Amino acid sequence: MNNNPSPSKAQTLASRRQFLSGNLSIAYKNPLKLVRGEMQYLYDDEGRQFLDAYNNVAHVGHCHPRVVKAAQDQMAVLNTNTRYLSDQIINYAERLTATLPGSLNVCFFVNSGSEANELALRLARTHTGSRDLVVLDHAYHGNTTTMIDISPYKHDGPGGSGPPAWVHKVPLPDLYRGLYRAEDEQASEKYVSHVSEVVERIGRGNRDNLCGFIAESLPSVGGQIELPESYLGAVYREIRAAGGVCIADEVQTGYGRIGKHFWGFESYGVTPDIVVLGKPIGNGHPIGAVVTTREIASSFENGMEFFSTFGGNNVSCAIGVEVLNLVLEEELESHAMAVGDLMLAGLRELMSRHEIMGDVRGSGMFLGVELVKNRDTREPATAKADAVVNGMRDSGILLGTDGPFHNVLKIRPPMPFNRTDADRLVSTLDEILCAFSVSL
Repeated sequence: MNNNPSPSKAQTLASRRQFLSGNLSIAYKNPLKLVRGEMQYLYDDEGRQFLDAYNNVAHVGHCHPRVVKAAQDQMAVLNTNTRYLSDQIINYAERLTATLPGSLNVCFFVNSGSEANELALRLARTHTGSRDLVVLDHAYHGNTTTMIDISPYKHDGPGGSGPPAWVHKVPLPDLYRGLYRAEDEQASEKYVSHVSEVVERIGRGNRDNLCGFIAESLPSVGGQIELPESYLGAVYREIRAAGGVCIADEVQTGYGRIGKHFWGFESYGVTPDIVVLGKPIGNGHPIGAVVTTREIASSFENGMEFFSTFGGNNVSCAIGVEVLNLVLEEELESHAMAVGDLMLAGLRELMSRHEIMGDVRGSGMFLGVELVKNRDTREPATAKADAVVNGMRDSGILLGTDGPFHNVLKIRPPMPFNRTDADRLVSTLDEILCAFSVSL
């Protein structure tokens, strides 16, 4: 038995600085040393409870007992790879594809969203025989070298060196802050026109050099953005007409998070050619998936074996099935819609009283609150957003920021987040914004 006391938070912080890289960021001015999680709550080293309002990785709740048990039970029996026959991976693939449009019926399992997006790009390139890719500005798709190449959020940011020649960036269709805004009835068409221009330029007249288009169905790092309703449909038509494939990055928005649909892309009435899934499908266990069509999968069967040592292993599949079971059995999609509507109503009421709130958007448990210094100029209130997040942390609620200017409060809690939690978040935010007003 170890009777030595645990290191203090200050000691842990000092050790972190000694042994870990300095480019690993730490949340909050007063860092948290978390020691336990339970559903939508986290607990620090002093036993204080925090309401988690943005860790969407724990999709069905931190340390959900059924997910933990599924992992423990399977780990005690067998954990091996896809070179051996297993009914578990078949069951998981069958259950997963049943939630998707019928054309998306072939699964690959990997370890992360970054690895899944890497594989999606390989599939697209092999199928089309082309390399060039269209991406949205401010997008983020993973931390590997190639994913940094296709993620303007990284390669155009601090330490970045810009995109390679085969990556073609188009404006993010942000109807609040973008080039074309909600009051412009032609905004969607104008955003699509940028894709058309890139397609023509890539093809140099013969339109045969395009690999495809990738986008989050609702851009998260871009600022919790809902795309114009007709945008994806028009873009998908342009890309397919040029011989490319359409990739939907659903790492942040799948499994009922947006409330009104199980998958984010369903909001726009489109069906992608490839869908990418990540961390939430394993409730934080390292798992990712790519689901595509039989035609694209067949193109990939070109003699080069695809193998991921831990992709599709027994333990991951057992966890994946249990997470999917919980989402469906506990009706978390409709729960997200009900709680999200309550939060949206509360936040919009706050917006009527707090000038700093420039926009409230999203659906279900995927919401954003954009803070501005001036509603007319929409100058981002980045410092205030940071202060709000730290104030909420000190009040026991965890939020984060996103968006090109880091001025968008992101609200993406574990799905068990309930009406009481929503009321608490809104009322606490109100108190902090009122305190800011008094201090001005």
